[in-house]
Amino acid sequence: MKKRGWAAIMLGAAAAAGIGESVYFYRRTMKRNKAKTERTMKMAGTDWSQYFDFIEERKERLLARPNVEVYVQTNDDLKLHGTYFPQGDEKKVVLCFHGYTSEGMKDYLALSDYYLKKGYGLLLVDERAHGESEGEYIGFGCLDRQDALCWIDWIIERCGEDVEILMHGTSMGGATVLMASGLTLPPQVKGIVSDCGFTSPKEVFTHVMHSMYHLPAFPVIPAADVINKRLAGYGMDECNAAREVRKATVPILMIHGDADTFVPVSMCEEIYENIASPKQKLIVEGAAHAESYYKDTESYEQALDQFIASL
Repeated sequence: MKKRGWAAIMLGAAAAAGIGESVYFYRRTMKRNKAKTERTMKMAGTDWSQYFDFIEERKERLLARPNVEVYVQTNDDLKLHGTYFPQGDEKKVVLCFHGYTSEGMKDYLALSDYYLKKGYGLLLVDERAHGESEGEYIGFGCLDRQDALCWIDWIIERCGEDVEILMHGTSMGGATVLMASGLTLPPQVKGIVSDCGFTSPKEVFTHVMHSMYHLPAFPVIPAADVINKRLAGYGMDECNAAREVRKATVPILMIHGDADTFVPVSMCEEIYENIASPKQKLIVEGAAHAESYYKDTESYEQALDQFIASL
């Protein structure tokens, strides 16, 4: 066989391998039945075992409180689930968004204690394709930011026009609330807190492939982007938190650990520099991904105190 024929065969084989690798990556990361919590925790690298007793104590305290199962319908006709813990006169509510492959009743077990003591009711939601919420494809904040408007409407309907809403997100949830800052939010939304949020799924996946797997982003990320546009309806850099915050009018508090290897602290700095609204920032020394509250609870709560007082 001529050299040209062999070259064509080799190029075809490489292309097929690239397509196969891209489809494999896409299924493992973007589809709910393939994205696994255990794999996410391993990639994040945070040692949660040291905090189990602390979390369990807070969990028991939270679950002893009255709560209500809540459901809303999205614009694309998905049924989303949340758990609402009313507090006092229900005129202050924090709307909480969890991280990738987690769910509402996991990521805020410890932090709930702080908000309840401050007089806030809690709405812990399962983002689309997570927990008890419907959806096949994960939204990575790009779709979830629109879902946030449905949850805000539910809070206003439940608690009244004079309710004050704080949005708090962790990791993917942090990206969700930051991306939502670029939307026209109701006046009831008074502030946004993002803990270890990323800029966009494209950029965080590129970072993970480089830093953890030592692989190039091409052709996997561009191919996954094409697949995602077709199946999930959005591009992986279509909505970027660092761009959306340029339109923000609601005050934003950014929190990040400087030892985060999953979502690098450089993303926090990039987003912070682009925020158009009043802003505050806390960088927690030695904190890994989503570990800031546990690593330095006092500084975290002081930052929240200062931020809430400024609203």
